[in-house]
Amino acid sequence: MEKQLKQFLKFLENDKKVSNNTLQSYKRDLEQYKNYLLTNDIKYNKVVEDDIKVYIKYLLEEQNKKTSTISRMIASVRSFYQYEVKNKKVSIDPTENIQSPKIEKKAPCILTTKEVELLLEQPTDEDLKGIRDKAMLEFAYATGMRVTEIISLNVEDVNLEQEYVECKTGKKVRDIPLGKMALSAIKEYLTKARDIMVKSDKEKALFVNMNGKRLTRQGFWKIIKYYQEQAHIDKDITPHTLRHSFATHLLQNGAELKAIQTMLGHSDISSTQVYMQFQNDGLNNIYKKAHPRA
Repeated sequence: MEKQLKQFLKFLENDKKVSNNTLQSYKRDLEQYKNYLLTNDIKYNKVVEDDIKVYIKYLLEEQNKKTSTISRMIASVRSFYQYEVKNKKVSIDPTENIQSPKIEKKAPCILTTKEVELLLEQPTDEDLKGIRDKAMLEFAYATGMRVTEIISLNVEDVNLEQEYVECKTGKKVRDIPLGKMALSAIKEYLTKARDIMVKSDKEKALFVNMNGKRLTRQGFWKIIKYYQEQAHIDKDITPHTLRHSFATHLLQNGAELKAIQTMLGHSDISSTQVYMQFQNDGLNNIYKKAHPRA
């Protein structure tokens, strides 16, 4: 099975052009599946539907995996077997009729506008790090971009004159407007901090760490956590929290769902509709202020 796994991962990397994060996720899921088969003396090309069901039960009851994690792991196994069937390495796909465990959809963590203001007030412009952090937080809230998209940006992707950022995700490109607060913070960062932080002209990254290299996901996460503690906000804030808050606040202030979908880069509007559940309070406030009999 080791040889087949290597071929499949190579196929994902070279033919499917998946991101490195996605590739590593497949690798982890399939390594665990391979080890499970070895432990139970099961040949991968002899696996049947019942074996997959037992594996799901094992992940759920013995490994205490979340249903969302199990669904992803089974999806990885399914993709592997589909590849093997296509290449005539196995005769049947044992996952074909398998239904992944139902995922309990949790409401995303949303900050109130006051909490956002409090968070964004924490970085000061007293040093290079504060200037960068202020720009980064303002930018994240202003654009609703994913953390991977933000750390992948180059300076040339931001158009200060026309006030937008060009976000590239694979072959897809979307333009996202920049508000005046984010623009001001980015301009200050580019003129007063970044050039000093960067050690080489070859570095194109928009946001860099204190060593002048492209900022990482972990670096971004630590910065968010630091300012959460500084602001004494009890909610568990992650970089994605600012994305959720961006979408919710736009919706509450009258933006169309389709426009929010475009800015977030959702291919399916159902992914954007999750924010509708937070619209009621905004509508209720508007109703109470505007309706003569409210």
